[in-house]
Amino acid sequence: MIEPFQSDQTLLGDIESVASASSRLDTSRLHIWWLGQSTFLCKCQGLTILFDPYLSDALTEKYKNTAKPHVRISRRVVDPGALAGIDVVTCTHAHTDHLDAQTLNPLFAENPHAKFIYPRAIDATVRERVNLLPARSIAVNAGESASLNGVSFYAIASAHDTLETDSDGNHTCLGYVARLARFRIYHSGDGVVYPGLVDALRAHQIDVAILPINGKVGNMNGADAARLAHDIGAKCVIPCHYDLFAFNTADARELFIPECQRLKQPYRVLRLGERLTVEVPS
Repeated sequence: MIEPFQSDQTLLGDIESVASASSRLDTSRLHIWWLGQSTFLCKCQGLTILFDPYLSDALTEKYKNTAKPHVRISRRVVDPGALAGIDVVTCTHAHTDHLDAQTLNPLFAENPHAKFIYPRAIDATVRERVNLLPARSIAVNAGESASLNGVSFYAIASAHDTLETDSDGNHTCLGYVARLARFRIYHSGDGVVYPGLVDALRAHQIDVAILPINGKVGNMNGADAARLAHDIGAKCVIPCHYDLFAFNTADARELFIPECQRLKQPYRVLRLGERLTVEVPS
């Protein structure tokens, strides 16, 4: 079992340590914590985004005693009901490790002012799983922008194996370019590289790209992630979507790190609960 670098009260204390009055005025530092799978907490200038939270054992429980057991190989980093001060929560698609009722409902109960952004194509599924007033959520499609609680988002289609749309042409899987103060963060959700993705992202001048590396179940592998980050000119790339389930994981040392090093692509591999602080010149 993989033990988090930081968890529970230690993690919460670290998050709180960058929430001072001076930090709320600081636009030159972006703080990022990996909370497991595709879950990242990003904080800058007193604003906080929580990307695609999965902080429960819902899938392990669901697939127990089936042909597809989701055996957890790392301990949960934090109880979702303990996370406070969240301004925006994202969902990139309807898979439970990105849209989890057991995570989202206690999270929104603890954060009554938090807003939720998700793909329009999965609106019915969101309403089935999440207890949230319409005024606190916004559904978007690829190519659309939205501003929630001071954070700007631009939605980009993700190809979870392929680019899929509903009957109205809304993409079922999205990634988001989030503008948090002076930083642009790209969280791809699940997906592979497809024609046009690099051009669409390069225009956003990405500071941090968060990309999956497990190389299966509709995701790019570590080498693909390194090359995508390089091709879009990302100033830093962080790998994700591994070290949660035994059947669907990867080792960043095998493909991701060697390819980043070959391309001279800046990267950072985070441990569970670990913080990365990214700085820009004052």
